[in-house]
Order: sequence, then C-alpha cells, then structure tokens
Amino acid sequence: MNLIIVESPTKARTLSRFLGKGYAVEATMGHIKDLPKSKLGVQVEKNFEPDYQLVEGKSKQVNAIKKSYKTAKSVYIATDPDREGEAIAQHVYEILDGKNGKIARITFHEITKSAVDEAISKPGKINNDLVEAQVARRVLDRLVGYKTSPLLWKKVRRGLSAGRVQTVTVRLIVEREREIEAFVPQEYWEIYCELRADLSRNNIKNFVVKLLRINGKTANISDKSSADKAVGGLKKSAYTVADVARREVRKNPYPPFTTSTLSQTASRFFGWSSKKTMSVAQRLYEEGLITYHRTDSVSLSSGAIDKVREYIGKEYGAEYVPEKPKLYKTKSKSAQEAHEAIRPTDVNSKLTMSNPKFQKEGEKLYGLIWKRFVACQMNPAVYDETKITVSAKYGGDEYTLRASGQVMKFDGWRKVIPPSKSEEPSLPDVQKNDSLTFLKIDPQQKFTQPPPRYNEASLIKTLEKLGIGRPSTYAPTISTIQSRAYVEKKEGKFYPTSIGIAVNDFLTKNFSTVFDYDFTADMEEGLDNVAQGKVDWHKMLSDFWGPFEKKLESVEANAKRVKIETEKLGKKCPTCSKEGRKGDKQGELVVRTGRFGKFISCSIFPDCKHTEKYMEKIDMKCPDCKEGEVIVKRTRKGRQFFGCSRYPDCEFASWKNPQKKSDSDEE
Repeated sequence: MNLIIVESPTKARTLSRFLGKGYAVEATMGHIKDLPKSKLGVQVEKNFEPDYQLVEGKSKQVNAIKKSYKTAKSVYIATDPDREGEAIAQHVYEILDGKNGKIARITFHEITKSAVDEAISKPGKINNDLVEAQVARRVLDRLVGYKTSPLLWKKVRRGLSAGRVQTVTVRLIVEREREIEAFVPQEYWEIYCELRADLSRNNIKNFVVKLLRINGKTANISDKSSADKAVGGLKKSAYTVADVARREVRKNPYPPFTTSTLSQTASRFFGWSSKKTMSVAQRLYEEGLITYHRTDSVSLSSGAIDKVREYIGKEYGAEYVPEKPKLYKTKSKSAQEAHEAIRPTDVNSKLTMSNPKFQKEGEKLYGLIWKRFVACQMNPAVYDETKITVSAKYGGDEYTLRASGQVMKFDGWRKVIPPSKSEEPSLPDVQKNDSLTFLKIDPQQKFTQPPPRYNEASLIKTLEKLGIGRPSTYAPTISTIQSRAYVEKKEGKFYPTSIGIAVNDFLTKNFSTVFDYDFTADMEEGLDNVAQGKVDWHKMLSDFWGPFEKKLESVEANAKRVKIETEKLGKKCPTCSKEGRKGDKQGELVVRTGRFGKFISCSIFPDCKHTEKYMEKIDMKCPDCKEGEVIVKRTRKGRQFFGCSRYPDCEFASWKNPQKKSDSDEE
C-alpha cells in the first residue's frame, strides 16, 4: 500500500476517486505545527530559531498518519505547491522521522489523474528554500506582531495588535480617507450639442457632439458665466464637418486569472469578499475542477492551450481561433513561471461538486474562470470606429466639437464574454465640409470628485501594484483588519474606524520605516529571494532586528499615549444626570468602538460606566412592518446587513441597502 498525504479531506476524497486500491490518502487538516500562541516562540539570541510545536487538537490526524505510515510501502507528501504547502510537507516529514528514504515530495497544480500520475512518476524532495522562506515570513511576522502589540496596549488601548502587512493595508485606507476629507471640489462645465446631418447618407441623422476647444484652446469652463457665454455663441453658430476619421480597432481579450484578478472580478460582479472567493476557489481546486488558485502567474501549459484552441474551433468556428496561440507574460517580478494561471482542468467538463451545498456558488465562480480561460485564446473583437470633428463659428469665435462611435463588426472573444456596457452610438455617414443643423444644447455643471474609497477589488489591486503581500495573503489580511475593527465595510467600501486611525497614527509616526510601503515591498522581495535560494533568511532577519529592537526601546520610553477619538452625540449622559453630577463630572454620550463593534457610553468613562446599544439608522421605515426603523447590523463575523429595529417582533433582514436598487453585473 502506498500512502499519499494532503492537507484537506476534500482533496483526499478527490484523489481517492482515481488512485485505486493501491493507495491510501490521509489529510493533515491544515498545519500540524506552528509557533505557540502563548509566547513569542522565537529564540532571537539563537539565530532566530523558531519553536514549532504540534498544533493543539491535531493529535488525531497525526496518529492516523503515523499509523498508515508504518505499513506503507512508499509515502508521497502532496501538500499544495507553494511555500505554505512546502512548510506543511516539512512538518509531516519531521513527525514521521522520514530518514529511511521512503518519503518523497510530489507537487501538482491540478488534481487530475494525469497530473497526479505524472507527479508520482517523478517524485522529488522537499524544497528547503521554500520552507525557509515560509519560516522567515512566519518569524518576521511574529517578531513584528508580538513586539509591537504590547506597545499598542500601553500607548493606545489594551487588546490591540499590529501586523507587518495588515498595518500597511490599514494605512492605505486611513490615508485615502484623509485625502477625501481634505478634498476641495472644483466646478467645471461640459457642453453637448445635438446636431442634425441634413445630408445623411444612412438612416442615422441626429447625433451629439461635445465641446472640446474654443479658438484653438482647450475649453476649460469653470463657472456659469463662462458657460453661458459659450452656450450663447454655440446657439448662433453655423456648423460644418471639419474632419471625419475612420479606422479599424481591435480589442484583445483579458489574460487568464491570477489570485488577484480573480478576487477583484468576483468582488466587482458578485460583491464577494476575497475571503469568500478564495474559499469557493479552494473547493473547486480540491474537487479537481480548476488549477491551483493561489498564483500570480498568467502562464498556461501548452497542453491546456492546445485543448482550448481545439474547443474554440469546434464550438465557435475556425474564424475565432488565432493563427498562433496567445502567450501572456507575467508582470510581477516574484511570479513563478512554472506555475499556471487559474483555469479549468478540463475545458469540456461540466461542473459537479460532491457537496451540493456549494454548487450554486461554485457554478458562479467556475463560470467566470471558464469564460476568462476560453476567451483569452480567442481572436480580438473588431470594431469600426468613427470620429467626427465639427467646427462651429459665430462672429470671431470658432468652437471645436467632437463625436465618437464604434460598431462591432466581429465579436471575437466577446462571443464568450459579451460586453456589459452598450456599444457607443452609431454616427451618420457624413463627409468633410457637410453642413449641419443645430437642434439643441445641453450645458452640464459638474464638480471634480475626491478619490474613491477602496473596495476589495481596488484595495487588492493597489497592494499588488505596491508589491505588498502575495496571493496567499490578500484574503486573510483584509479579513483580519475587519475582525480587529480597524476598518469597517459599508456598502462595499472601506472606512477606517477611530481605533484604526489611532493605531495607524501611532505606528506610522513611531515606526515610519517598518510600516512604509516601499520597505514592506522590499521585505516581500527579500522573502522571494530566500525562496529562490539567493539570500540567507537568518541574515535578512538579523539586518531587520537590530534597528527594530532599538526602535522598540526608544518608542516605549519616549512615545506619548494616543487618544482614540470618539463621536459625540450631543446628548447628556442619563446616569450622570440621575446622580446629579455637575461641571466636569457631567458626561455626555459618545460612540466608542469595542471588540464587538460600536456602542454608546459616557464621555467620562471610567468614572461613569453608563453604556447603551448603538443603532445606526438609515432614515427609512422597515419595508415589512412599516413601524420599525431600518438599522445597520453585523453578523458575529463582522459582516454588515440591514434589519428592523423591532427584531424579533419583525424579522426583516437584507444584505443590500433597501434604499438602493440592486444592480446586475455582467463581465
């Protein structure tokens, strides 16, 4: 009997379906060793040696693996093909004391019979460089977290914690909020004219043009007076076609998904958190339906490309198949080209999942992955683009206006992923010097907008652009900063809490280097170099630890305590009033944020311990009972939803704001 060891029971069941009777499959159920929770677990004075211990509650899995190991002819450790999977493989090797030579390491990026058979036929050894890179990350994060968090307890509030990547992520959100607060909107005007092509050579006669220039200069109209002057001139102008430019435009398909782009797309289209996207993708991978979902590579295997090209030709026609396969180059420096993008393991397969509970969500995400994979190997969509430039003259002034339009003449990859937005309007078949008739004018007053708050998609995109974090860290980082109440998500947008702002200000002020964007990205690159065997992780940590330790001592001795700002409600504390407190001893009600969310308390806490439940209203009566107020609530895991203030008498609940109409999204 041969033994294969994986992480999850779902993955074990999938392997068991096609491995046959000669194999037994055991699952570790995740990590079996980790640093202890109750102490630092790193011996700094002994070259940063980690004190890995058996994870509490894992004795049952370990004993089952050891029992199967005793009777196994050969043992294959088949944990995931990344640093974390390599670290788990090393810990399995250690608990089995695998020095007898019968333990081998195998990796595959898809759970299919052909991939597993090939991996077993070419067994290898545990990649020590990847193991050390994971150890280095774990030790580095433990040092930063365990040494910085006690300072937060002393200088901000008890129970807080810091993290190397999470703190920088919170910093992004705080800084964006301050940009929005400091933003001063600027007025500007856009002017549109509807014209009629009297000599139209097709059925289209009316079209709309936008004012671009006045007397050869860009039309920067910043007030109503200037807009009225331009409108007056345009109403009296004579209009002619100054130029007509026609060209063929080709729009290429998107590359196949990486972890980042999959999370962004699922966030945009389904409103899913990155944590949920990765959870559903994990199930699809373990069921053998998609390739490994933690990747920053856009490469595809030649075999997968050949099969999808054959599928495209058969299902859509030869005109949709490019002359040569489309190859995509990964932009990320750290991406491993040996890894693949996320794709279906079989383009012809129909999605079925062993647990029907996850079928619907699995179908939605699998559909995105399947469409993106097929489309990426199809011919471009082809459009006829027309730009009409119009000249309008009145008195001594000349106005330049323009209209653009596109008509699709070959759908190409859009056959699989139709455009979500309607095509640009078709334009009349005018020619240079044709006369045009003015119909009406539409001056629009507008104001510049502040930068938008981050949602999950834009936050992950920014982290990736800055080189902060890696595919396996996006989801847990975003989940952590919410669970610790440093940020909150309202209707898909991230807002920093008063706690998050206080923690950010303290850490960025006192540890400006450690929580700097470039420094964090450089540390990630250093970990990548460890994984590639270019850098010794002990030296990397030693270079970091010396200055960091001195900074810790200095901050503890000299930094001032930070006050967490509270939101005043403009009401006196009822307990203080009842007790007859006066002057400075008379508190008022404020909103604070605790471990379990927002609550109302007295401003002079702890002298007065008055507290109340906090209700965040949206100024709308309950659509069910018509009596209660719709309020914002949160689940135990911190997810926001909307409910009735009269619960449990009224059980109205909705994930979406009932004040807003729901929008449907397509790719």
